Amino acid sequence: MKRISILFLQAVIVLIGIVALIILIRFPLTEGRAQNLDLFSIYADPLILYSYASSIAFFVALYKAFRLLGYIGQNKLFTPTSVKALKSIKFCAILLCILIAAAGVYINIFHHKDDDPAGFIAMSMILIFIGIAIATALAVLEKILQNAIDMKNENDLTI
Repeated sequence: MKRISILFLQAVIVLIGIVALIILIRFPLTEGRAQNLDLFSIYADPLILYSYASSIAFFVALYKAFRLLGYIGQNKLFTPTSVKALKSIKFCAILLCILIAAAGVYINIFHHKDDDPAGFIAMSMILIFIGIAIATALAVLEKILQNAIDMKNENDLTI
């Protein structure tokens, strides 16, 4: 890939991270039930704290994707470090699916009688489906990359 394309993709990853961070900080302040609460009470909400803890996996995956693009820029795609980065991203996607499913179950069980959890559960299901699709694609890409590395190593040994 051209260096410009890699820099562009890395910039997009950084932009996604910044936007996600802004959403994590700003959204709890604008939520309906938080309008009359003080700042400490807003951020002490168990679901907000859970979303912050869960977002660690998202940011780790973004960091690993940024590093993977760096490996591609250095022509080190067919190395074990690239496979390791793909495994980490896949693991983060699977972990996010599990954490989102747990949040959906929590909301379904403990929601207030006057609240309708259908929207949150629908969003959870969509995000879980996206996470599974990403993890599956990464598993296939990881296997292809590992096979290419194995073939390269076999060719290097025979020469």
